[in-house]
Amino acid sequence: MLGPLSDTIQGVVDFTWPMLIISIVIMVSVRLTYLLKKQEKIILHRELLMLFFAIYILCLFQVVTFQDDTSWASNNFIPFHEILRYNITNRLFWKNVIGNMLMFLPFGFFISYYIDAEDLRLPLILTTIASLAIEIVQMLIGRVFDVDDILLNLIGGFCGFLIFHVFHKIGERFPVLHKDWILDILVILAIFGFLMLLI
Repeated sequence: MLGPLSDTIQGVVDFTWPMLIISIVIMVSVRLTYLLKKQEKIILHRELLMLFFAIYILCLFQVVTFQDDTSWASNNFIPFHEILRYNITNRLFWKNVIGNMLMFLPFGFFISYYIDAEDLRLPLILTTIASLAIEIVQMLIGRVFDVDDILLNLIGGFCGFLIFHVFHKIGERFPVLHKDWILDILVILAIFGFLMLLI
């Protein structure tokens, strides 16, 4: 079942790695230069989260602007039309339905982290704006506009907010987890775990 998703993730990595390496080198060198010039303290977990948010946005851009052959007739403006046509065992269900949710899960987490969201309203508004922008741009560049993608992206953003909220509550309950060195280790472990999924 997870085969189509891991194939899709591997395809994204294969497609984006040159852009990612160049972008990472530029972002890290500019950010380090800025921090050193301003003599600001380097807080590793914040810098890593900022870097991975930028990498995520670059990968998202590559995925959603990749050209495929479509026509105006392929656009879907009817909610649940595309979602309900897939059987749960179908490869396309895992790629299109689950994939669209998972694609926006990091978005929900990162924006909740950066705006320190206490409730769901702002993360959902920002997720809607981002998803709507993606779908409109896709339609303008010859790809497909799909209202179901917006709904699935909202579910993914909501799940990302929930993950952030759970971590936030755990941090409130155990203040020792707010120490920078512990957060550094947790973020490094999370990144290492994510990279292991890609291999």
